Amino acid sequence: MTSSYALITGASKGIGKSMAEILARKGYGLLLVARSAAELQQVADDLTKRHKVPVDFLSIDLTESEAAKKLRDWCETNKYDVSILINNAGYGLFGNFEALSLQDQTNMMQLNMLTLVQLTHLFIPVLKRHPQSFILNVASTAAYQAIPTLSLYSATKAFVLSFSRGLRYELKNSPIAVSCLSPGPVDTNFFARAGLGALKSIADNLKMQPDKVAEMAIAGMFKKKAEIIPGLLNTFSATSNRFLPKSIIESVAARFFKEK
Repeated sequence: MTSSYALITGASKGIGKSMAEILARKGYGLLLVARSAAELQQVADDLTKRHKVPVDFLSIDLTESEAAKKLRDWCETNKYDVSILINNAGYGLFGNFEALSLQDQTNMMQLNMLTLVQLTHLFIPVLKRHPQSFILNVASTAAYQAIPTLSLYSATKAFVLSFSRGLRYELKNSPIAVSCLSPGPVDTNFFARAGLGALKSIADNLKMQPDKVAEMAIAGMFKKKAEIIPGLLNTFSATSNRFLPKSIIESVAARFFKEK
């Protein structure tokens, strides 16, 4: 199994780290990508020691426009044969669109959408070399409705979901299976980074643990599911949004995510 690698972005913590753990147990070599070299080194050393699989990492800022190409070149230089691509890196920003920094929002769009697209395009030829390979893109339950004060974030995740489903159909006769993971609140620092500290107590009552979400994500990926929504409440919420009037959904979301 170690002749092929799983490439995971946002792998230093949270769901990405947990997915790396699961794939290491299955014998996959790992290529871990995130900004913090120190955190990546710690994760790599731990997984190598416990699971005896090859693990390498690249510390890089994926909001940079050339990051995807640098990552692909790194894999080619080191002859890493990638059979699983997990586009997990992403973040959100909370607040009214006009009040948030345009540069910060542009960086979020670059990471959540453009880098994901670029990596996917660059690695499809690599993934096609295998009898079976996988792409797992990480969206969010926010992809299923517009969310005032998270307007751009939810739009980026809606893009990821739509892109993943379209690409899945395009590649249905290829060796590549495309899945999209849409988790709800997870026990990570997402709310703090997004500026949603006031909602943390509410999120604490709804959140799932990263290892549980990762287990469902990897299982769904290997089963070639189109969409993976962990948790019954999250599944119900995403499904019901397809039938309720959008104006009602947006009104409810606006009250929930109202700036304090």
